[in-house]
Amino acid sequence: MKGERRKRWITDWWPNRLNLKILRQNLPESNPYGSEYDYKKEVQKLDVDSVIRDLKELMRSSQEWWPADFNHYGPLFVRLAWHSAGSYRIYDGRGGARNGSIRFPPRINWPDNIGLDKAIRLLWQVKQKYGRRLSWSDLIILAGTVALEEMGVEILGFSLGREDIWEADESPDWGPEGEMLKGERMREGKLEKPYAATEMGLIYVNPEGPGGNPDPAGSAKEIRVAFARMGMTDEETVALIAGGHAFGKCHGAAPDRYLGPDPSSSPIEQQGLGWKFGYKSGKGADTFTSGFELAWSPTPTKFGIQYLRILFEYEWELTKSPAGKHQWVAKDAPEIVPDAFDPEKKHKPMMLTADLALRYDPIYSRIAKRFLENPGEFEKAFARAWFKLTHRDMGPPACHLGPRVPEETFSWQDPLPERDYEVAGEQEIKELKKRILASELSIPQLVYTAWSSASTYRDSDRRGGANGARIRLYPVNRWEVNHPEDLKRVISVYEKIQQEFNEEQERRGSQKRISIADLIVLGGCAAIEAASEKAGISATVPFTPGRVDAREEQVEVEFYRAIEPSADGFRNYFRDPGSIDETDICTTPEYFLVDRAQLLTLTVPEMVALIGGLRVLGATYGYQNHGVLTETPGKLTNEYFLNLLDMGIEWEQGDEYRYIFNGYERKSGELRWTATRVDLILGHHDELRAVAEVYACSDAEEMFVRHFIAAWDKVMNLDRFDTEMRC
Repeated sequence: MKGERRKRWITDWWPNRLNLKILRQNLPESNPYGSEYDYKKEVQKLDVDSVIRDLKELMRSSQEWWPADFNHYGPLFVRLAWHSAGSYRIYDGRGGARNGSIRFPPRINWPDNIGLDKAIRLLWQVKQKYGRRLSWSDLIILAGTVALEEMGVEILGFSLGREDIWEADESPDWGPEGEMLKGERMREGKLEKPYAATEMGLIYVNPEGPGGNPDPAGSAKEIRVAFARMGMTDEETVALIAGGHAFGKCHGAAPDRYLGPDPSSSPIEQQGLGWKFGYKSGKGADTFTSGFELAWSPTPTKFGIQYLRILFEYEWELTKSPAGKHQWVAKDAPEIVPDAFDPEKKHKPMMLTADLALRYDPIYSRIAKRFLENPGEFEKAFARAWFKLTHRDMGPPACHLGPRVPEETFSWQDPLPERDYEVAGEQEIKELKKRILASELSIPQLVYTAWSSASTYRDSDRRGGANGARIRLYPVNRWEVNHPEDLKRVISVYEKIQQEFNEEQERRGSQKRISIADLIVLGGCAAIEAASEKAGISATVPFTPGRVDAREEQVEVEFYRAIEPSADGFRNYFRDPGSIDETDICTTPEYFLVDRAQLLTLTVPEMVALIGGLRVLGATYGYQNHGVLTETPGKLTNEYFLNLLDMGIEWEQGDEYRYIFNGYERKSGELRWTATRVDLILGHHDELRAVAEVYACSDAEEMFVRHFIAAWDKVMNLDRFDTEMRC
């Protein structure tokens, strides 16, 4: 039978094998513009006003192959921008709009995104015109923002600077479900981490209600959880829903049995357009997207309070769409909502279960009524929430480009004070290194603290990092993995050094000063140089001063509380060994190691080098010996790899969870080492072992030190958007 035989991938045969592919995604070689292409420079040449004019013309130019609802594509472009940005989740910063990944699987194929492939194709004529100067990711958000402006919203601003990816985003972990639209993440009102949507294939919640049950109160609970996972407050949630549903309509002209496969599964002749609908014309009035068939407002291409007015003015009766979806109709309401395609037709206002949540949840209801009574306040709240929704993964203000960037700095941008002093020079840096090394702090403490500070960075939303020294502020200073009590002592030493240095400079009439943020990183660098010298290798660790110290009021407390790590394989930390299930790779410390490495933009060799270096430096959680694998911790050698790959050692399970393992000498049976799964995976996994073998060779010690220092320097500077290194 045709199709019965197929070629199998490695993951088909060994589905539980640790996947390192995410550490090799979107390398510079994947960019068709070439390695010299600099989007930040190109986009600053863009004539933004010209793009806006073209977008406005496109919005009013309904095309036969995909006709515009209400003769205006504005609502469709708002939905595209919203769904591009709205997949963002706070726990790992993934999703969002910054890289245009909505163009690729899995997101383009999610049922919640049916029809958005058409919106992207409508924008192609604009993208083609501006080419290298306008990324898809910027264009998608600009189109939605211009649509809002065109339909009456006074927007807060817009920033350029998003760079496209060139292949599907295979970051872990979009969901545990084997099927789309399966509600397996919500248990007893709690949503499994790190997800922000309640079901695979949705942006937020099922609009029909929890699991398809038309329960507005239950829907409100799910909405609150899902939007909080996106970092939105109750007020921002109401503003976004009420503002977004001021426009457009839902489509469900007939049952989904007429619906064709998603874009990636569609026949080749459809050229990437999916969900072909085999009911009548399959477009215009005969369209299927969500399966609901309704419009919320009598002014679907104009911003205002009509949605809120209708929500509270009428009583609501449960009904079903032509596609069989639960939706609500306003009882005793006149037919005031225009038809999307027939100017002679009118409809009664209708709502989704998720809309009624804003009326029947007491907190949402109070906010919604306040907005209804204060339209100006509502518009401002929506504009602020929209800007946050579409920009919160772009990083600090230095990454926001273009003529419409707002002057305000927002809490979700990890604001920092302006530096009002000169940075320490080369001679002062040498002196500060000596003071740090002469202090009571050990090499493991210095390295551990620097790593703890810098490795909070995640490239998914460009948050965290060493700049600002938030590690000394609440709640990061209370994270278990950061050794809160030991950290307090370390910071006190740095504060003393800082005070003495700054006072000396002031007495000399010098404007040079040093921040705690710089001292933390410098301490790690000095410790690595000392550890290299102990190994007989002369090495200089690069250090670029200029970091500043954040103030407590500049820390978004709820965000940093939420993202406290439960695992960090680089420091051999894993909070709950009892959660390990070896039949599910996604529960293991080694999985979370790769996850963290990808957020730090590390390659496979960089990840391996950092683990080996941090171990021999003794920078492990609790300063335990697990994985240190050397008799001389604090000396930067390649002994970790030598001993990990030593065939004279036999490893055995050391605890009930198969997290800790003991290494015994084969001849004597003597216990020699202890290690964790994160250590042993470097010897077990074929690709990781291949790299570990390179570093274990007799001629590799100096090379390993160089590689470790280069990877260390990279991590220490991932958040330096104030320098040419990152911007």
